[in-house]
Amino acid sequence: MIHGALLIAFAALLWGTTGIVAKFLFTGTELTGITLALLRLVVALPFFYLLMRREQQQLELQHPGQKVAGSSLRGLSAKALLPLAAMGLFQAFYQGSYLVAVDLTGAGIATLISLCLPPVLVAILAAPMLGEKPGPLTLAAAFAAILGTGMLVASDMDTAGTLRLAGILMALLAAAVYTGFTLTSRYNSAGTPVFTTAFICFLTAALLLLPIVALTGGFAGLASLGLSHWLMVLYIGVVPTCIGYLCFFAGMKTTLATLSSIIVTLEPLFVALLAWLILGEVLGPIGITGALILTIAVIVASRYGNAPGNSRSD
Repeated sequence: MIHGALLIAFAALLWGTTGIVAKFLFTGTELTGITLALLRLVVALPFFYLLMRREQQQLELQHPGQKVAGSSLRGLSAKALLPLAAMGLFQAFYQGSYLVAVDLTGAGIATLISLCLPPVLVAILAAPMLGEKPGPLTLAAAFAAILGTGMLVASDMDTAGTLRLAGILMALLAAAVYTGFTLTSRYNSAGTPVFTTAFICFLTAALLLLPIVALTGGFAGLASLGLSHWLMVLYIGVVPTCIGYLCFFAGMKTTLATLSSIIVTLEPLFVALLAWLILGEVLGPIGITGALILTIAVIVASRYGNAPGNSRSD
């Protein structure tokens, strides 16, 4: 279990580097958040395709001569594809809104808001959707999450000297979309294998983002990218996206879902620390307190709110 927990923590660290590298790209080039979101998906797609094929071959070996759900894309039913397509839609909106939030504000505050709020929102929304009532701890976590987010915004206003409202709103949009992704994944009960799910989601998201980038002139920013910038794009697509995903699911094999959901809350804290060390982003005393309150709220929601621990949209 310790080995699995370390793998999940390492995955959280890798995911946390996305916002840091993205901030370097935004400050050094004319690349937009939407365009970077598309590039990230395009880079990751071939790797997820290979992982999906390997997964399908393993299913065929385990069940020779049998038709197993997910052993081929053509074998997936419309009932299985519909929630996957919906998850792809959420994936597209999340990737775009999160990276735009990083561009408009800071990597630390954008990640804290967009990743810490969803587990709490899921704990609140999943209860009535499943015919249950949220318990007092879940309600307390929701209140703490709102308080922590407010403190983060206040701290950002103090350190930035202005209210970066557009960036805050984009981070909140990312949080809402992430919540939708997680709730949708809970209803994806068709038993579709992990990497088949990931490939279909990423492919759908890329197809949705492609016309948006084209219509908004996002491809014009590619001309400002040098070799080092393209290497950063490749890093985001391969290391935090593909390798991080592999580490997470490898760790999930030997780690309880509740524990894994708590461990991944390290990601926004990793981002805040890296943003301070590398980018010089300072939260301030109020922001640090808000980040801690928000993190505790996530842990409580993950532990007592029945939030799933195996859904990722990174």
